[in-house]
Amino acid sequence: MTKRLAKRSNLDFRQVSRHKSPRFFMGIIEELEWRDLISDCTDLEGLQERLAKGPITLYCGFDPTADSLHVGSLVPLLALRRFQLCGHHPIAVAGGATGSIGDPSGKTAERQLLTHELLKANIEGVKVQLGSFMEFEGVENAAQLVDNADWTAPLSFLDVLRGIGKHFKVNAMVSKESVRARMEDRDVGISYTEFSYMILQALDFHYLCETQDCELQVGGSDQWGNITAGIDLIHRKLNRQAYGLTLPLITNADGTKFGKTESGAVWLDVNRTSIYQFYQFWVRVDDRDVVRYLKYFTFLSRDEVEELASQPEAEPHARIAHKALAREGTALVHGEEAVTEAIRASEILFGGELEGITEATFREVAGEVPTCELSTDRFGGEGLWLPELLHEAGLAQSRGQARKDVKGGGVYVNGKRIDDEQHKLTTSDLMFEKYVLLRRGKRNYAVVISG
Repeated sequence: MTKRLAKRSNLDFRQVSRHKSPRFFMGIIEELEWRDLISDCTDLEGLQERLAKGPITLYCGFDPTADSLHVGSLVPLLALRRFQLCGHHPIAVAGGATGSIGDPSGKTAERQLLTHELLKANIEGVKVQLGSFMEFEGVENAAQLVDNADWTAPLSFLDVLRGIGKHFKVNAMVSKESVRARMEDRDVGISYTEFSYMILQALDFHYLCETQDCELQVGGSDQWGNITAGIDLIHRKLNRQAYGLTLPLITNADGTKFGKTESGAVWLDVNRTSIYQFYQFWVRVDDRDVVRYLKYFTFLSRDEVEELASQPEAEPHARIAHKALAREGTALVHGEEAVTEAIRASEILFGGELEGITEATFREVAGEVPTCELSTDRFGGEGLWLPELLHEAGLAQSRGQARKDVKGGGVYVNGKRIDDEQHKLTTSDLMFEKYVLLRRGKRNYAVVISG
């Protein structure tokens, strides 16, 4: 799972206890505005007036549809952190209850309901990740991590119908975009289960408002209908003012879905997306997106972002802004050591030296290239003939071709050029007593794993 969040910001949590001015608490709106992170707000002027009075408690929910969050989840996660850095009190809600139903927002078909066992496993994975993005102790405005199943599960069906359902008008519910789009598709439609999702999310906001004095909910722009439903419920049942603020849903400049690659989604869990793949995802973003993503996914200051924004035009091939984005994004999720590993792995795959490489970093490299498993015994005695190894590893169509490649000086073993066609590899050539890194030409790699 993810490591502890690296501290990288222009503010730190120690500053929170030293600043009590209204300007400090209101600074979050200015911060979000220059980063283009405000999609909509139910009452922005009213929210600013409320922030002028002091810190606010806010929440954002995360449904455990998988055992890991993905990079798209970083926008609301970092929003909670930005609020905490400005002195406010964030609550991260793991959706043990809402996740068992499935949010219809943005979906064109019914979700497959998760089994209780799978849901439980997903919640545990998501909780670990949520817990790494904020300070939960040791600061005055410590964050909270809660599970909405804790207050929803004890309620009976009649409790919900009588205490909550009577405050919802069906005609108002069907007018919400998340519901209306599905109802207009007669072939797909929407089940009563997903139709009820809005009520459950509204219940969360009501419960947190009543028990934790939570006055603000943040979420993606697709959550607008669910958020306003919660605000209406709070007004009806508690006669209180609450606010909703939505963040933009991220899409790439070419119109493709953000966080998707040819190999699938980019996950925060290192077991799903390797550190190298995670780092490279940011390095490879479209030039048109890099500055926007620096605003969304880093805590770099406005001056730092503007300075980086001028780099692509001045030195387009250096990809300075892309690499800064990759460093910051990887450090936030996996820690500073992971950045070093990712950069080192990247250098190796572009012909860099292996001297001083750690086994962990080498495994990152091995995960990105074809591998071949051989018995360690093959390296015993006089050793294994290099052209034969190249052929078995898939780097040459035949032993004869492999001999020509070696003789021509285009073959590297563990980063060193070998031009002796009779060269043999022994156990002394096994890195970490297990691996051999082969390269033919500039970009053709294979890793041999002995065992």
